[in-house]
Amino acid sequence: MQQERDIGLYLHVPLCRQRCHFCAFYLEIATPARIDAYLSALERELALYRQQNLLAGRAFQSIYFGGGTPTVIPGLRLAALLGHIRNIYTVAPDAEVTVEAHPSTVTLADLRALAKSGFNRVSLGAESMAPQDFIPIGRPGTVSETEQAVEHARTAGFSNINLDLMYGLPGQSLVSWTTTVQSLLQLNPTHISCYALTVEDDTKLAHDIARGLVPAPDEVLQVEMEAAAETVLTQAGFTRYEVSNYARPGYACRHNLLYWTDGDYLGLGPSAQSYVAGCRFGNIAHLDTYTSQLERNQLPVTDRQRLSVEDQRRDALIFGLRLLNGVPNSLLADEPGHRKILAKLLAKGLIIQDGSRTRLTPLGRRFADSVASDLF
Repeated sequence: MQQERDIGLYLHVPLCRQRCHFCAFYLEIATPARIDAYLSALERELALYRQQNLLAGRAFQSIYFGGGTPTVIPGLRLAALLGHIRNIYTVAPDAEVTVEAHPSTVTLADLRALAKSGFNRVSLGAESMAPQDFIPIGRPGTVSETEQAVEHARTAGFSNINLDLMYGLPGQSLVSWTTTVQSLLQLNPTHISCYALTVEDDTKLAHDIARGLVPAPDEVLQVEMEAAAETVLTQAGFTRYEVSNYARPGYACRHNLLYWTDGDYLGLGPSAQSYVAGCRFGNIAHLDTYTSQLERNQLPVTDRQRLSVEDQRRDALIFGLRLLNGVPNSLLADEPGHRKILAKLLAKGLIIQDGSRTRLTPLGRRFADSVASDLF
């Protein structure tokens, strides 16, 4: 039954102190007025969904504050927002509650306030442990701020700490990347995410590359970097459980697993996406329009799609293949044409079938989207 499916809550905070050169997401520069408008509208959105009883009695198994940079909002106000959510919704006693943070935006006092209010996981955007890597991607802050933020998070009581890294940055070598991963391990995080730099249209990074100011990512080098990270991290006791994610035992991100295992999630805030009861829907990607619609007690949803059974199977396959554990064979179509495609993918070494599951090989992970398309 639908109400038995786990569900998580995602709150998108489209606010940052500045835009990094590689960022193509919708965002606004944080100001006190924008923070006030956002929080006021978000409370209205929470209330409207509560009135609809969209959860059908289910408790949130995870809550994730993502961005943008959620911690441009003061820690006490984020803590109050979490308290408000707990007052009007049912939250599982052992729910994973994550906040993303840029290291320069959190103080020890902020982190203590967040931990005291019930946040139990913090995700810090380290990006690199080499200061020279920050310049071409316009990433503000310093390595020492990352180190201090981790120390403060641990002092505040956080035992579940994720650190994000990017590889294939302009000027980054295989040696410097490996050194960054090894340096990050010295901070003793429980979870590490490694993302390959991609160049999005109309970003400053794309323009700088077009003008020859910085080099474009080297895809061959990125593959070598991906392999190097896996070697270093697995030797350090981390398990690679998803294409970009590594965790110590028991610390896989429960919220993100909802996305990859066909779970439900309600997304609030400008540009947030949701998947609930077989329906996908998304919010308007504009803060002023978002707030004005909610002031009129209208949900700011701009697109809504009811997925057929085949659509749901397709999405479960596409997202599930990101997991190193793969997908159950029951998601694969059992008819002659698909069996022929499956045989070709096996012969090319792009997938492997192990018992009742189908998984991408390391080679297959490089072509994950096309493999998923072929299988469906």
